[in-house]
Amino acid sequence: MTRSILACFAHPDDESFSVGGTIAHYASLGIPTTLVCTTRGEAGKIADPALATKETLGEVREQELRCAASALGIQDVEILGYRDSGMEGAEDNNNPDAYVMADRDEVVARLVGFIRSLKPEVVITFDPDGAYGHPDHIAIHHHTVAAVAAARDETRYPEAGPVWSPRRLFFTAISKSRFTEMRTRLAAMGVDTSAFDREDMPIIGQEDDEIDVTMDVRETVAAKRAALKCHATQFGPDNFMTQLAGDVADDLMSLESFTLWWGTPIPEGDETDLFAGL
Repeated sequence: MTRSILACFAHPDDESFSVGGTIAHYASLGIPTTLVCTTRGEAGKIADPALATKETLGEVREQELRCAASALGIQDVEILGYRDSGMEGAEDNNNPDAYVMADRDEVVARLVGFIRSLKPEVVITFDPDGAYGHPDHIAIHHHTVAAVAAARDETRYPEAGPVWSPRRLFFTAISKSRFTEMRTRLAAMGVDTSAFDREDMPIIGQEDDEIDVTMDVRETVAAKRAALKCHATQFGPDNFMTQLAGDVADDLMSLESFTLWWGTPIPEGDETDLFAGL
């Protein structure tokens, strides 16, 4: 069986923040990743007005995504074409083309098509809280969970091809202890961490005993940094990642955690590999 990964996220830059080092690690081993991104990030920030306008932001961010995918070694990028819904409570939520307004069955059917045609062993998406509560992150979580279940059911979406059951479905995880450590270190360096207190993006995270795999991605953190740099519209001088450099930034980005939601259990002692025991 050929090993492969299907990563399902909502916006350009989700892939770099959440799993960039992990994807680059497996790419270095010849294990391909396909990225499904449901939107082009039309409701995102514009850090520098010279980079984009509200009208061009989606097009610009798609190119940033493809730049990041190349840096990480992602084999294929599939953009579903829904519109970025914006943060919870934003006017963008009500746009008829917004991802949160999309027909659930339509989205699940499209994801089932990718699962059955690509036959990934591992599928990755956001946790139920969407990392920090973004409506689109939560939506892709629910749609991916439903698609993984439907893809192995021969009575569902027969037009999508023969059934396929991934071996594992992982959610991205934010270790509460790691997050607290990171924030403490940033504050000690004089970096403004008040953005982490925003009510519209609460970072809930997971307890350490809820995390099943933690990847040490120090060897590919340079690729992760390069991918993040591609997303120039989203990183202004006030962003804490922009203020960091060298070993400190690399250390803070060097661990990526995952929770196994469904599939073959991780063998005890092998909690550092998404494919352990497969």
